[in-house]
Amino acid sequence: MSLQKDFSSDNRAGASPEILRELADANKGPAAAYGEDASGRDVERVVSNLFEKDVAVFPVVSGTAANCLALAAVVPAYGGILCSDDAHISRAECGAPEFFTAGAKIITAPSDEGRLTPEQVTATLDAFPRAASDRTLMAALSVTQSTECGTLYSCSDIQALSTLAHQRGLAMHMDGARFANALVSLGCSPAELSWKAGVDMLSLGTSKNGTYCGELIIFFDVSKRTHFRRILKRSGHLLAKQRFLSAQILAYFRDDLWLRNARQANRTASLLARKLAARPDIVLRYEAACNEVFAILPDGLIEALRDEGYSFKTWGAGGAGRSLVRFVTSFCTQESDIEALANCRAFQG
Repeated sequence: MSLQKDFSSDNRAGASPEILRELADANKGPAAAYGEDASGRDVERVVSNLFEKDVAVFPVVSGTAANCLALAAVVPAYGGILCSDDAHISRAECGAPEFFTAGAKIITAPSDEGRLTPEQVTATLDAFPRAASDRTLMAALSVTQSTECGTLYSCSDIQALSTLAHQRGLAMHMDGARFANALVSLGCSPAELSWKAGVDMLSLGTSKNGTYCGELIIFFDVSKRTHFRRILKRSGHLLAKQRFLSAQILAYFRDDLWLRNARQANRTASLLARKLAARPDIVLRYEAACNEVFAILPDGLIEALRDEGYSFKTWGAGGAGRSLVRFVTSFCTQESDIEALANCRAFQG
């Protein structure tokens, strides 16, 4: 196995062999189109069993589609979506939430290491009284799990936020691009981290964790199933050959592949964090709770590592002669890759 030096993003990882085999099997012969085949029904059954509840499930090809179409189901054009100031839907989806909701407004609140608090949410919502017809009608609260800082909401954190959201008339959405990584880190069940904590809809990511493409929109209120296929069709996300998405999802959950992959990514990130923290000139910016490691490194070390072929993202300033960088591990990352980085000439120099 070749040495991995790319820590830029878990999106750069390939697909698990189990996923590719399932895709090949799905290619044997014809099947009903638009998710009406047996595998489409199997996805809903498998996901319902996993979450201990009958759910409505819709596979799409990207996380942006999953987030924005889920929100479009509950947010009117005159509505507002509250999220953290560093949320992906606010900063990295090119206005897609506004586009798919036909004009809803993204409202951000300051976060604490990526996490919203009830106090921050309350203060922001108070600026938009529901009785004022000239104000944006706040319709959804969206949280990211794990956060954009690689930190986590506990189940009780989610419960507190969802309770507040529901009291104020908002639906609760979770951007779960790294839901599997959060799940294995917290040691809770999928149900405990979602609907049992008050989440109404979940965008469950899989492509960062082993699939080729195939994110899930999960509604914990199955009545959403009635009209959502029209939203998918209108947006161009009702795929004719949806069986190739369904096949990936079925393989992803079979034999706990998704959890095994997430554990490997988290385990190697934890090892990397320890190696980085062992150097006195490196400071970990946030706790490495999942598969992202944020650290402040000397600029000279950053340049030397890149000269040796290592790839990672510069995230911001870190003080004089220093920068905040992000390393991301994946299910493909091996402990030997981390040891090699820690023992390379640049790191040891």
